[in-house]
Amino acid sequence: MSDPLAQERRARIDWSRLGEPGDQRVAGWVRDKGHVGALAALRSDTLPGAGGFRTRLDQLDAERDLRNLTQLGGRVVIPGDAEWPTGLDDLEAPPHCLWLRGSGHLATLAARSVALVGARAATATGRLTASELAAGMARRGFTVFSGAAFGIDAAAHEGALAAEAPTVAVLACGVDRAYPAAHDRLLTAIADSGVVVSEAPLGYAALRHRFLLRNRLIAAMTRGTVVVEAGIRSGSKNTAATADRLGRVVGAVPGPVTSMVSAGCHQLIRSGMAVLVTGADEVADLVGEFGTDTVEELSVATDLDALTTEQRVVHDHLRVRTDATLGDLSEGTTYALTRVITLVGQLEDLGFAMRTDRGWRRSSIGR
Repeated sequence: MSDPLAQERRARIDWSRLGEPGDQRVAGWVRDKGHVGALAALRSDTLPGAGGFRTRLDQLDAERDLRNLTQLGGRVVIPGDAEWPTGLDDLEAPPHCLWLRGSGHLATLAARSVALVGARAATATGRLTASELAAGMARRGFTVFSGAAFGIDAAAHEGALAAEAPTVAVLACGVDRAYPAAHDRLLTAIADSGVVVSEAPLGYAALRHRFLLRNRLIAAMTRGTVVVEAGIRSGSKNTAATADRLGRVVGAVPGPVTSMVSAGCHQLIRSGMAVLVTGADEVADLVGEFGTDTVEELSVATDLDALTTEQRVVHDHLRVRTDATLGDLSEGTTYALTRVITLVGQLEDLGFAMRTDRGWRRSSIGR
């Protein structure tokens, strides 16, 4: 009898060819019968409503698929494998298996990760922002996941690679294909240190509907999703919505209010789905560990912050162009005259008050 784990792996490979990613019917069958059992039921024609799938049975050859993938330096990962990202288990219809190529360990890379996604028709500013965010997150020990598309995706991968860090490209086609073709070198560079991954078998083309299904993997495998640029109708918003539905955090980078390519980001922020982020520190704060990656709120410190409460009260009653007598200050602050004398003397020493012929004025420069 064949090894149960090997049998399970072959059945999952076969189902990845039989059904489209995210197919709810197939998900229901394998939930009820398991992958091996559902495949056996399909072969024996005892799987209700599965007649259309039986025509594909003669195309199945899991051993051939594994040989071809091995020749590419790839591997198949299934639930239970050390490299399986457990976040995928949160999906209603998780992938049957993942087809991988690359030197990185996918589960390890996903453990501290962020998805950076956005428009294909990105602006130069958007691409620069994505690249800088990716490099900043990589330097903080996060793995950047994206979809290897033109625009924001490519800039995110390139930013991570520029920081000499691994990155993960999630494809809507087989990992033996470069899509877009112009990113062949980029995908090779990603595989050198990271991972190129897909739930689609070898040879599968990047059809339109597979991109939206691919997006759910990006959202599920990572700790959070950040959208850099996106229009009102955008696949990146779909990724963000999936992340939100799965309980992952979502961030969005704001752009000019007149920019349609940022309108989707603004809508995400306005709806409350996304947190506004402007730099790698804020993204790390959003997706990272509390305490370890938390960013202190930015504030503008001034010399006045060092004053005591009483000193601040007296300082507030001083004017730059109008003299105040000690009596004026005592009446205005309700402090005793002797206390006012002490406090204005302290303010003079600190450079915040100056004596005039008629009283005291606020100094514009503090030491």
